[in-house]
Amino acid sequence: MGVQGCLRAVSSYSSPQVVVVRNGHLGIAYRALQLLVLLYFTGYVFIIQKGYQEREMGPESSVITKVKGVTQSPSKVWDVGEYVSPPEGGSTFSILTRVDVSPAQAMETCPEGRAVANATCSSDQDCIPRDTDTSGHGQRTGRCVSQAGGTGKSCEVLAWCPVDGGSISESLAKMASQFTILIKNNIHFPRFGFSKGNIQAAESGYLKSCMFNTTSALYCPIFKLGFLVEQAGEDFAELAEKGGVIGVIITWNCNLDLPDAECNPHYSFRRLDPKGAVASPGYNYRFAKYYSWNGTRSRVLIKAYGIRVDVIVHGQAGKFSLIPTIITLATALTSVGLGSFVCDWILLCCMDKEQRYSSRKFEQQSATCLPVWSCAHGRVARALQPVSHEPAGM
Repeated sequence: MGVQGCLRAVSSYSSPQVVVVRNGHLGIAYRALQLLVLLYFTGYVFIIQKGYQEREMGPESSVITKVKGVTQSPSKVWDVGEYVSPPEGGSTFSILTRVDVSPAQAMETCPEGRAVANATCSSDQDCIPRDTDTSGHGQRTGRCVSQAGGTGKSCEVLAWCPVDGGSISESLAKMASQFTILIKNNIHFPRFGFSKGNIQAAESGYLKSCMFNTTSALYCPIFKLGFLVEQAGEDFAELAEKGGVIGVIITWNCNLDLPDAECNPHYSFRRLDPKGAVASPGYNYRFAKYYSWNGTRSRVLIKAYGIRVDVIVHGQAGKFSLIPTIITLATALTSVGLGSFVCDWILLCCMDKEQRYSSRKFEQQSATCLPVWSCAHGRVARALQPVSHEPAGM
């Protein structure tokens, strides 16, 4: 391009030139594009997305839960202090629906379980003393001993014995679907200084007699466990047998330009763990209860299956603000010019008179042809001679 070409490009100025093109199809396309842009910004950006509002995503939130109910298994009656874990009442808790109870175990030596890899042996040389297998039950003593019943030999371990004592399965699901769950949620949007909770009781005893209903009791957040499972589209008996995770999603979408009464919680329910998982299906965990029997410290090991409930809170708030309104309006007005750009491209690339239009649209003028300089009272005034073109026949 050269130095002179660069200087010429830097010192040049482009001024828009208006060329009226009388073409019905092009005129309709131009107005249609303008109309689409206006409809998009008016209907979607301003009305649906509320582009005139300042927004805050993700409120500060606290969740307190409380479970009530009694159920019965073949061996005992269970109350809320035994089947709810953890007992603090946070946003995540589990309710036992089935337990596999192992017999009494004591800390002593016994043969390693047959299902443990490399547990079988033929002599003491096969058992390394003080070796610990991560899939085993304890620390090996270095001895190879016979299994109970004389079915073979395995390495002896120091562990909670017996390790293969079997277990007794008991179901707690008989009345579990009728357990009631209180979910107390309070949210706060610090940018707008707005707070609200999902309990609005006119009387102190309101929560003792109400049950959640989307239309008539929205601010009574007491749910039956069976209702949560049903709303998530699951079968309660199947879920209670294998365990699973149910999500309670509370959504607060608040338009703070409206009264506070228009900001209401929306509840949705779904299963969060994969239903048809082949590996490690459902939800279960183990815990132990310890006691002393004839001076020996013993325990009962329990494998618990249950329904875990996760309370998840989402939300956003919006309120009118001048800055986003100006930005959205400026974007809308700028986007209206999209029609001119598209129509210019059609004229320059797709129509049979593109050369004629290009010569009129991008006409070059010498600087000596346009300006007229005049000096008056020590000031310099510049008047540009008008340049007009009436493209006939276009």
